[in-house]
Amino acid sequence: MNRYSIEEFIQSTEQKDKGEGFFELETPRILEVNLNGRVWTKAGGMITYNGEIKFEREGILEHGLGKMFKKALTGEGASLMKAQGNGKLYLADAGKKISIIHLGHGESISVNGNDLLAFEDGIEWDIRMMKRITGMMAGGLFNVTCKGPGMVAITSHYEPLTIRVTPGKPVITDPNATVAWSGHLDPKFQTDISLKSFFGRGSGESVQMRFEGDGFVVVQPFEEVYMQNSQG
Repeated sequence: MNRYSIEEFIQSTEQKDKGEGFFELETPRILEVNLNGRVWTKAGGMITYNGEIKFEREGILEHGLGKMFKKALTGEGASLMKAQGNGKLYLADAGKKISIIHLGHGESISVNGNDLLAFEDGIEWDIRMMKRITGMMAGGLFNVTCKGPGMVAITSHYEPLTIRVTPGKPVITDPNATVAWSGHLDPKFQTDISLKSFFGRGSGESVQMRFEGDGFVVVQPFEEVYMQNSQG
């Protein structure tokens, strides 16, 4: 087989069954869903599929009035899509790295609304509005809390870093770089005026998230708000 031939390219990039179950990382940035039933995904996350799969945007009253009002406040960032049927579904989000987390009974994780790619049908979920602070994040900050049992797929710009939160040792993060955290943690917001002049980037860096208790927080080496602003 010739180097750089079409056949070599196909062999090196073609889909391969790994037998890992419902969620499978086809590549670090493409999620394969071996669908036999239903899955919830981020609207617009589908890149290709095969088999008999039907797609439906989440109904306005599908999850009750409470979630409908919260979704209206958060805008399109929390829009979900149902995929139902049998086949292979491939999901991605702007080339972001994908991590799969299996939640056991009673385990939960809160995910930044922009970083939730997909979750199993049995997952309990709820949207939570965070405190809005001007300049902190485009459209405000909200998260989706997912409770097991079941699998959740989250995304991050480049490789995520997880920091453990232990009693008496709070963890402080930049909201724009914060991807997810233990579902039972209740982050607070704090400001540090000295950081505003130190970084020279406006009001964003002076706002921080403070995590206290026992759990973890996931961050990424990227601040999404600046990319959004630069494109706007």
